[in-house]
Amino acid sequence: MKSKEQKAAIDQAIGRLPRLSAAAIRLLRLVQEPDHGLAEVVAIVKNDALLTSRVLMVVNSPVYGRLNKITGIDHAVSLLGEDLVVGAAMKEAAGLLLDKKLDGYAAEEGELWRHNLKTALAAKILARQTTGKVAPELAFTCGLLHDLGKAVISDYLGDNAGRIRRAVEQGKVADFLAAERVLLGIDHAEAGFTIATKWSLPVPLPEVCRFHHTPGQAPPMWRELLYIVHLADIVAMLSGVGTGADTLQYHLDRNYEAYLTLDEKGLPMVVLQVEEEFSKVAEVF
Repeated sequence: MKSKEQKAAIDQAIGRLPRLSAAAIRLLRLVQEPDHGLAEVVAIVKNDALLTSRVLMVVNSPVYGRLNKITGIDHAVSLLGEDLVVGAAMKEAAGLLLDKKLDGYAAEEGELWRHNLKTALAAKILARQTTGKVAPELAFTCGLLHDLGKAVISDYLGDNAGRIRRAVEQGKVADFLAAERVLLGIDHAEAGFTIATKWSLPVPLPEVCRFHHTPGQAPPMWRELLYIVHLADIVAMLSGVGTGADTLQYHLDRNYEAYLTLDEKGLPMVVLQVEEEFSKVAEVF
């Protein structure tokens, strides 16, 4: 199938994806607002039975070793904090998509979710080391959804993952993203943008999906956020959680140094921090 036909098929596949729940969309919109509070998060969770169930399941996970079962959403949200509530909401709303096995990337079931979660944790940590214009909670949410497009693109890469990786390593193609465009007429970043737009995800989530590998091309108002997610994506890969054959097969845009103050010891320290945070939450999801 030619790349033009492949792209048309991918567009159709995106069109068939089920939408996120209204509660999930409201929650994503809320976390973009700088002055929101946990009470507003609680109100959204309380009005959605599935989300309520998921949050209570997470807060009562054996990982936390709680002596008494938590039954109230107000208490559950205050214990978990906003980031884990957003994580629970995305797991409930899009878990089937974000947990799927990615045969086209030679990635096992759950790898995409784990990579997204590590990217989210890294983005939150990195956001604290910038100018302060990017809220760590926003960075976390964006990291959690940055690779949406892979869940669809994977189905059309066939068994080419190994060949693409070798082509990148041999310098025959710029990176994995470029190879996707050659084969399919679209890459996972553009596919993610299309999904985010179809789902009516609030700005800047569509932009994060589209520019997380090319942050220098992002609209200026979102560029600092994009450099945070861009570097967080690399940090997640460096810490051992990628998404299969494409792991570390992308360019690192060194212009992140204009936004993040990291010395030569800084990045390894971030990797260690991410590992520590990930070990606390990975089993919960």
